[in-house]
Amino acid sequence: MSLALLERPDERLTPRERLDVLADPGSLQLLRTQVRSRRMGERAMPGDGVLAAHARVDGRQVYCYAQDASFAGGSLGEAHAESIVEVLRLAGRARVPVLGFVESAGARMQEGLAALSGYGEIFREHVRLSGLVPQISIVCGPSAGGSSYGPALNDFVIMTGRASMFLTGPAVVSEVTGEDIDMASLGGTRVHERNGVCHFTAPTEVDGALMARDLLDYLPQHAGVSPQMWPSVAPPDLAPSRLVPSQARKVYDIRHLISALVDGGRLMEVSARWSRNVVCAFARLEGRSIGVIANQPRHLGGVLDTNAAQKAARFVRMCNSFGLPLLVLVDTPGFLPGSRQERDGVIRHGAKLVHAFAEASVPSVTVIVRKAFGGAFIAMNSKALGADYVFAWPDVEVGVMGAEQAVGILSRREIAAAEDPPAHRRRLASAYSSEHLGVDSASADGFVDEVIAPDSTRARIASCLESLAGVHRPEPRASNVPI
Repeated sequence: MSLALLERPDERLTPRERLDVLADPGSLQLLRTQVRSRRMGERAMPGDGVLAAHARVDGRQVYCYAQDASFAGGSLGEAHAESIVEVLRLAGRARVPVLGFVESAGARMQEGLAALSGYGEIFREHVRLSGLVPQISIVCGPSAGGSSYGPALNDFVIMTGRASMFLTGPAVVSEVTGEDIDMASLGGTRVHERNGVCHFTAPTEVDGALMARDLLDYLPQHAGVSPQMWPSVAPPDLAPSRLVPSQARKVYDIRHLISALVDGGRLMEVSARWSRNVVCAFARLEGRSIGVIANQPRHLGGVLDTNAAQKAARFVRMCNSFGLPLLVLVDTPGFLPGSRQERDGVIRHGAKLVHAFAEASVPSVTVIVRKAFGGAFIAMNSKALGADYVFAWPDVEVGVMGAEQAVGILSRREIAAAEDPPAHRRRLASAYSSEHLGVDSASADGFVDEVIAPDSTRARIASCLESLAGVHRPEPRASNVPI
C-alpha cells in the first residue's frame, strides 16, 4: 500500500490512488489501458472511465478495478463494461479474490441498450463467481441503478463516508413521486448499514481500502482451500464465567464473551447495525479463521426474527462456501412472536436459517451459554441439524419454551383459581424448570454432548476444531447470492 496516501486519509482519491492503497507496493499492473469508448468521440478516455488491474494484497494475488467518476460521472458504457467483465473472468480463471471500487452514475444514456446489456454481463459474471472466489465492493461515491446491483451481488459491501447507493436517484424520485430527498437520506451509509445492503462502513476511502485488506485476511483465495493460519494469540484475561449473568432476563453484550474466547479478543463484526439481536463476525481461534454466530441479549433479548434469520443464514452460507468453521453461541428465548412477524414471513426466513445450518459441511461447534427454547433451539445449529459438537454451561435451560410461559398454558385454570395467582405461577414455574428444563437431562438424552465449565470453553472449542481440521469438504455450490 502507498504510505504517502495514508498521510492524507480525508482527501478524495483518484481511481489509481484507490488501487495503490489497496495493493502491495510495486505490485499493481494495469490492464486494458488502451480501451476507449466507441461513442464518446473526442472526450474518450483510456479505460473508458474504469481502471482494471491485477495486484497483490499481503502477498496474495487479486484482481481489482476502480471506476472514474471524473469521466462521464463514472457511467457505464459498452467498453467500460467489457473491462469489468474481463477482470471478473480472469479472477475466476485464476481462482483469486476480486475487489472493485464503485462510483458510477449508472448506465451511460448515450449508449442505450448497449450499456444496459453491459450491466447484464457484469451481473452474470458476479453470479458465476459467487461462492467460488471472494468478491468485495468498496463504494466510494454515488452509485445509481445497475452500479448498486453489482455490489449487492458481491459477498461484501463496504461503504465510505461519501458513498450512496440507490436504484433511482433523488431527481427521478422527485419527478415520479414528488418526494424531496437528498442522496444521503435516500441511500447513504446510515440507510444501508441498517437494512443489510452494506456490511461495513468506513469514514474515508483509505479506511475502506484498508478494511478490505483486513477482510481478505479471514478469507481463502478460493473455495476448497483453507484461509491462511496465523500464530495463536492469547485472548484478553477475561473469565467467561463472569461475563454472562445467571439471571435469565438480565442484559449483557455477547461480544464481550466472543472477545474472551478468540485470539487477541479481536473480531470483525459483519452488518453490525442491521438486526442487532444476532451477531455475525469473523475471528481467529488458535490462529484459525472462523465464523461466529451468536444471539445478542443486549437487543430484543436475543430473540430470532425475520431479519436476524436472514442475516445469520447468509453469513452461515458464506462461511460454508469458503470453508470457515462455525462457532455458534446460543442464548435465546426463541423466535419473536406476533402477527407482524407472521405477516413478514418469519416461517420462510426461519427456514432459511435452518437450511443454511443443515446444508453446512464445515466443522461447527455450538455452545449454549444460558438458554435456548423452542424453534430457536433447533435453528441455532442444534445437534439434530448437524452440529459436530454441542456444549452447554452448567446452569443452562433448554426446552420447548420458558417455564413461565409453559405453566401459563399447562396450569392456566389452577393459577387463576389460586389465592395469589402471580406467586403460585412463580412456584409452578420453578418446579417446571427443575423437572423439564435442566441441561442434565438434555445431556443424558444426547441433545447436548457435554456440560462444560464456562472457563474451559475456549480450550474445548479449539480442541474440537483442531480434531476436525482434516474433515473433507466437497466443492461448494455457487449459492452465496442472497435469496
